[in-house]
Amino acid sequence: AYATMDHLSCVLFDKISEISIIRIHEFNAQELSNTVWSYATIGQSSPALFEKIAEVALDSLHEFNSQGLANTIWSYASLGHISSLLFDEIAEVALVRVDEFSSQELANTVCAYAAIGHSSPALFEKIAEAALYSIHKFNSQELANMLWAYAKVGHSSHALFDEISEILLCRIHELNSQELTNKVWAYATLGHVSPTLFDKIAEVSLGYVNEFNSQELANTVWAYATVGHLSSALFDNISEVSLRSIHKFNSQEMA
Repeated sequence: AYATMDHLSCVLFDKISEISIIRIHEFNAQELSNTVWSYATIGQSSPALFEKIAEVALDSLHEFNSQGLANTIWSYASLGHISSLLFDEIAEVALVRVDEFSSQELANTVCAYAAIGHSSPALFEKIAEAALYSIHKFNSQELANMLWAYAKVGHSSHALFDEISEILLCRIHELNSQELTNKVWAYATLGHVSPTLFDKIAEVSLGYVNEFNSQELANTVWAYATVGHLSSALFDNISEVSLRSIHKFNSQEMA
């Protein structure tokens, strides 16, 4: 309840953590998942509790539903709590049950693995395959999370990125400046060429360039240069805006 209402009470959560550790074997699969989700949602770290839940969950992962699996790894990743064995075991379970996952669960799952830096090529491959059948159901945030996660871990999936490109072309006017930049960054990071998408993003970005911050300006030109996609109008506009705000650029952005 406190997590749902985004109400933080550190003393209360610390006390609940102490009691939960002692009584953890009374928790069923949903309660284990809900517990870590609550702590992650509220941003309350509890390493001892998370270690104990990881230990207990290993014996009952087959009882977790898809939401429970996705929420559990999202929670560990969100608080930066590394549990390699738990992530390995969840990957094994998810591989055979990935068709049960919703679009949000698929996106959150790959995001969690990418955020924590835990490699699972087989899982990413399977999720990419599953996502192709329901990609039209993904909302803009979920598409963004998928692109970011695959780019972050360096896992290329041409079919998935091609399908997402088609959807983005239809939804391009829903994207803000940061989202436009993140899309080209993801494609360029994996070296995935999508000329039509890059042309469209360049066209739309012309109306947003004045809203780009220094990182977005730098990442955009880096992405277009990396894939060798020329857009003179966009580069000219970015040059003009950059001249007015060059003092805000850090050394990496200027390089």
